[in-house]
Amino acid sequence: MATQVIVLNGGSSAGKTSIVRHLQEVLPEPWLAFGVDSFVDALPLSMQESDAGIAFAPDGGITVGPVFRTLEAAWMKGLTATVRAGAPVIIDDVFLGGAASQQRWQRALDGLDVLWVGVTCDPATAAGREKARGDRVVGMAESQAKIVHEGVRYDLVVDTTHTESLTCARTVADRVRR
Repeated sequence: MATQVIVLNGGSSAGKTSIVRHLQEVLPEPWLAFGVDSFVDALPLSMQESDAGIAFAPDGGITVGPVFRTLEAAWMKGLTATVRAGAPVIIDDVFLGGAASQQRWQRALDGLDVLWVGVTCDPATAAGREKARGDRVVGMAESQAKIVHEGVRYDLVVDTTHTESLTCARTVADRVRR
């Protein structure tokens, strides 16, 4: 079976979204891309900065509540349905729970051919990118750089510390073509 889903996991400002855009350019057929940032943006404002939803701490920490998890599960099932309907999908996520986050995706994507990609970046480099972006809570990149990978099993790992996102995307695309 050919790869149907590519899941990229990495901390904030690691370069996942740039890799996704380049993947869409270099893969031979069209792939849809969905990211956790878009999911969070789709939440009602009442769910943002809420114990039931998602809250961002001043130090960059993130907590999610039970209603967030319920909506996230529905989102995951929706993306799985999209793949089952015939559209290949790239998922850009941040596994705040490490292995537990991957397990949620594994359950949702059961029976599909998934390529698990870790996107790593030196914490100081990610923090510099975060500061330059100006649209993130300062501290998020550094706090997530390692924790999102704890206990996660990958088919492939790319490091954006010194490697351009296009080169990383080509590495992923080569693995998809195998």
